[in-house]
Amino acid sequence: MHKKQYISYNPYFIFPFIIWMVAGGFLLRAYGKQELFTIINTRSSDIGDMVMYYITVLGQAEIIIPLLLLLMVIPAFRNWWYFVTAALCNLVPFFIQHFIKTWLNLPRPRLLIQDTSQIHYLPHWPVLLHTSFPSGHSEGAFSFFCFLSLLLPAVYRKYGFLFFLFALSVCYSRIYLAAHFFEDVYVGSLIGTVATTLVFSVMYKYREVFFKKKRVLS
Repeated sequence: MHKKQYISYNPYFIFPFIIWMVAGGFLLRAYGKQELFTIINTRSSDIGDMVMYYITVLGQAEIIIPLLLLLMVIPAFRNWWYFVTAALCNLVPFFIQHFIKTWLNLPRPRLLIQDTSQIHYLPHWPVLLHTSFPSGHSEGAFSFFCFLSLLLPAVYRKYGFLFFLFALSVCYSRIYLAAHFFEDVYVGSLIGTVATTLVFSVMYKYREVFFKKKRVLS
């Protein structure tokens, strides 16, 4: 029997994610909204200002979409199954978070925290005041990197942990850049990972619809 190249989850991504969910939930219960934001946001440095400003773009569509399309240069991904799966795994969680974000329209840190001395931000950073919850960048990063981790062949599946760290760094950057509260990135990462994993599971189950042969992507 042909050994499956892909499974519906990558343990090297999903297990650290579960730890992140548990630890993040504890932090949300242990600290107040503004206190938790200040702990992360005000621990800054010149290097951190530069690095976080560029790391945060990993959660933006302008980066994610070209990279997803670029993967199609690989023969195994030059097919309709990959194209449709990549689109759904990244668009479904996007629309979920966008609906919640627009519906709630919660204020961002720079609007909610009146004492601006408690916020670290630089003039060239984008001024964001509304639609704080959940974080679109965090959702986008976790959707994207979770999807990449699911595409990894078994021999490279351990790199899923590296993808998890990339996604988590985007969450951290959003608080560092005074764009979101902790709960925003926490829920954004939850939506991105859960929705992407579920969509990928369904698409993998029905992958043979896109192929004439049962042996797919091998």
